[in-house]
Amino acid sequence: MTLDLTLSLLAIAALLAMSAFFSASETALTAVSKARMHHLANEGSAAAKQVNRLIGERERMIGAVLLGNTFINIFASALATSVAISIFPEDGVVIATIGMTITILIFSEVLPKTLAIARTDRIALGVAYPLRLAIVLLGPVVGAVQFVVWRLLKLFGLRESVGEPVLTAHEEIRGAIDLHHQEGTVEREHRDMLGGILDLAELRVADIMIHRKNMEVIDGGDPVEEIVERIIASSHTRFPVYRDDPENIVGVLNAKDLLRTLIQQRGSLKNIDIMALATQPWFVPDTTTLQEQLDAFRERRGHFALVVDEYGVLQGLVTLEDILEEIFGGLAEEHKQSSSSDGIRKQADGSYNIDGWISIRDLNRELEWSLPDEEATTIAGLVIHEARVIPEVGHVFSFYGFKFEVLRRQRNQIMALRITPPRQMDEDRSG
Repeated sequence: MTLDLTLSLLAIAALLAMSAFFSASETALTAVSKARMHHLANEGSAAAKQVNRLIGERERMIGAVLLGNTFINIFASALATSVAISIFPEDGVVIATIGMTITILIFSEVLPKTLAIARTDRIALGVAYPLRLAIVLLGPVVGAVQFVVWRLLKLFGLRESVGEPVLTAHEEIRGAIDLHHQEGTVEREHRDMLGGILDLAELRVADIMIHRKNMEVIDGGDPVEEIVERIIASSHTRFPVYRDDPENIVGVLNAKDLLRTLIQQRGSLKNIDIMALATQPWFVPDTTTLQEQLDAFRERRGHFALVVDEYGVLQGLVTLEDILEEIFGGLAEEHKQSSSSDGIRKQADGSYNIDGWISIRDLNRELEWSLPDEEATTIAGLVIHEARVIPEVGHVFSFYGFKFEVLRRQRNQIMALRITPPRQMDEDRSG
């Protein structure tokens, strides 16, 4: 083997190694976790800071990688063709084409990119500085190429400042959580908890409030003995107090304040003024987001608020515990006589008997369904919204792949439903 041939083969090997470097760099820096690099950079990793810089100028980085890879592969192929022709004058071009195609595909594309996927963070940190140098060296050429590319794209009406809408941070985080849950690395409870935190900015207090129909209120004009008996028999600790009309709330009575007064008076009910013990009610709009309401609870050091609509009409009440339940799921509830799981009963045939007051959000979380909750809060509300009527007992509807049968109705309110999920419906048809 002559010296020239040996040098040519070594040059081809070096070029293929450089091509592999660019391929691995492209894959690693495209797939690297921004959050992981941000964390490492905050801990003082200089390489992670370089990775963040490269990600921040993604267009220049991709341009330099493509330019370097294209030039190197073409140069290596041309050099290999020259070597093959010198050895096989007649079939050198075919041999070089087939040989370089297989070699580049395996050693400069598939192998380095597979390695970059398997060790993304490690490869990204390792190539950060060399790739930064390559970008600096190739910067003028890359800039010229980008200029030409954008001039051409401008002919089709695409401007440099216009881009496709991207996922919000919340959507990106939620997608990552769902993906890891499907892969089995995030448990369902943790997924629901993290999802609940993300939902605080989207849900309104109207979506989780206790409706005024289900509120336990106290008439401030009732005898003190009756009020005390009701409070003792209740599982609640705070009670809206009204005058004349149950929707005319004039105060909020805390059972602890009443108990403290009873202790001071040694159990005597004389001279106890319920209205004097009640605190000023706090009204909040039903359009307030849960994040805003949580911030307001923290600022006021409060736990209880009454919800009104745009006309000032009482709609219900919301507590700090209600918001925390959206994050942590079922808690020990002080104002609900029954939990959502009590209103969901699985039947032997795979269907579910569900109380109408169950919220769609709780139902989706409990059974991992995906019923829409944009137009209605409760499952009964969803049926009425989709049916466009108040159905009678026995009426059956099918929408969103589910079958809904009305089991019980009280006046204009659906009290219970039988819901058959899609999988069970398919099994019933096949059977």
